[in-house]
Amino acid sequence: MAGGQRARWPGTPLTNAWLLAAAVLLITQGINAQKVQVDEGVEAYPTESVTLRCQFTGGGSTKLTQVSWIWEPVDGQRDNIAVFHPTYGQSFPNLLFKDRVTFLYTNLENPTIRISNLRMADAGRYTCEYATYPTGNEQGTTTLIMLAKPKNSADIVTVQAGTKSVVVAQCVAADSKPAASINWISSVRGNYSTSTTSGPDGTVTVRSEYRLVPTPDDNDKEVTCAVDQRTQERQWTKTLRLSVEYPPFVTISGYDHNWYVGRSNAELVCQVKANPPPTAITWKSASGPLPDSVVVENDRLTIRKVDDAVNTTFICEVKNKHGANSHRINVLVSEKQEQRKPPSTGAVIGGILGTLAVIGLIIGIIFYIRCRRDDGEGPPKHKPPPPVKGSSSTEMVSDGVNPRSHQEFIELTDPNTGVPCWLS
Repeated sequence: MAGGQRARWPGTPLTNAWLLAAAVLLITQGINAQKVQVDEGVEAYPTESVTLRCQFTGGGSTKLTQVSWIWEPVDGQRDNIAVFHPTYGQSFPNLLFKDRVTFLYTNLENPTIRISNLRMADAGRYTCEYATYPTGNEQGTTTLIMLAKPKNSADIVTVQAGTKSVVVAQCVAADSKPAASINWISSVRGNYSTSTTSGPDGTVTVRSEYRLVPTPDDNDKEVTCAVDQRTQERQWTKTLRLSVEYPPFVTISGYDHNWYVGRSNAELVCQVKANPPPTAITWKSASGPLPDSVVVENDRLTIRKVDDAVNTTFICEVKNKHGANSHRINVLVSEKQEQRKPPSTGAVIGGILGTLAVIGLIIGIIFYIRCRRDDGEGPPKHKPPPPVKGSSSTEMVSDGVNPRSHQEFIELTDPNTGVPCWLS
């Protein structure tokens, strides 16, 4: 160096000491990580088996004394579940893993274990720890993540039509890990709320309720529950049909205002809209008992032969568990059948002729315009008539020819085609 000065580390002795300590720590951790090789994390499901791999690769002068697997379900809790000693053999001190843990190999260099019949509570950190000489303990840690598929279900809630918002459908994704998410697809106007409950084994149950103000029109409408969760191959869905109950709505059909004396098998039908279905349908007459010619079968009232006794008001009354409703219709019986006139033939023919006349008028106008246009272009295509002499006027009149009329006929002839235009 210039001036004979030696290069110096640009820092204080305390700083240098801290940097050296950090470097040594990093090197030591790197060496340890390389000596004990394990998987960083594995995933598994309940009732299945999982393999926790461990292998010592340090070699050299390190002497392996014993290896242990330590389970840490939560921070601060460490339990030995499997121990292997080359002289004393295998040991499984934790009763929770009794008959569920086995060593796959009987040597210290590869103490890989298998845990069978997994439970959700088996989740946690598993440390493969070596007792070595002269370096002391060497270890590697694997995190076991337990997953659980949700148990999905969806059901309707039967409600009565009203004015308040109520729960009409429920959807549950139970005992899953991680937690599922629930959404609703619906054509009816409503909203939903979701709640979660954690289980003692780390699983989560998600519940969702769909609400609306129910009306009779909402009955039988569709809502779909959709559940998403990472363990599912695809989205789970279930479509439900709403059940909204309400009192009966009643109308009577079948009366055509042409009931006459002697008509046979005239019929009235009581049409009902109700949920649940009606428990009773009753036909009555406003004037007293039903006429003798009337036959009632459930929602149908049939008059075998119409007479004056049928000239009354018929009433259909319907009941279900939410109430009763009725509808009435006044029947007027005439002496003779009403003759319904068919469409007038003359009117049809008149319409056709009128249409043809309009079409003919349009064609005539087109020809007239075309002839007038061609008549004004270029020299005349015909020889003009000779001048009329005073002495010959009598002759022309005697021949029966009108000179003006002849000239107009020539002017209204198409000069290109010679086709006469029959308009003057």
